Amino acid sequence: MGMPEMARSWTREMVLELPDDGNRYELFGGELLVSPAPRPVHQFVLAELYQLLGPYVAREAIGRVLFSPADVPLDGNQLAQPDIFVVPVTGPAPRSWTDLPAPFLVIEIVSPSTARYDRQIKRRWFQRYRIHEFWIVDSDARQVERWRPDDSRPEIIDGILEWQPPGASDPLLVALPAVFHRALGET
Repeated sequence: MGMPEMARSWTREMVLELPDDGNRYELFGGELLVSPAPRPVHQFVLAELYQLLGPYVAREAIGRVLFSPADVPLDGNQLAQPDIFVVPVTGPAPRSWTDLPAPFLVIEIVSPSTARYDRQIKRRWFQRYRIHEFWIVDSDARQVERWRPDDSRPEIIDGILEWQPPGASDPLLVALPAVFHRALGET
């Protein structure tokens, strides 16, 4: 179960020194979030979305699609490990996570142990850092909550998700029922 560390205020350097023990460590506002390895369903949904986003982002030449583990620094103090994210990198790959530009799409696939952190803590920080879009993917509800920087409520999508990021000439249309159908192995 994802648990925040409440004993002290953490720094990025302290988090990066933690052991590689299979947990995911993230830092938001000095609060350490620890999540265990995800469930298989989580990874199947991640794979489906990655397979849709990758070719689209490449075809539109707007950046690169990446996934965790990653140490996305946001402002240099926070440390995010988004499930999937898209950054505007079209040239040579940065040598360090600190050289990575801010993502313009961040996707978190919720699980029972991470839902509170994804929907509350992470969402607020991604909005604060003006991440163009933040998707919270809920495979149990078979929907996506789309958040933009100024939203006070999410857009709930359970059919066709249309995404047209800055610089893209055409939108990507994601048929969410088909994504969840394939990810959940339904025949």
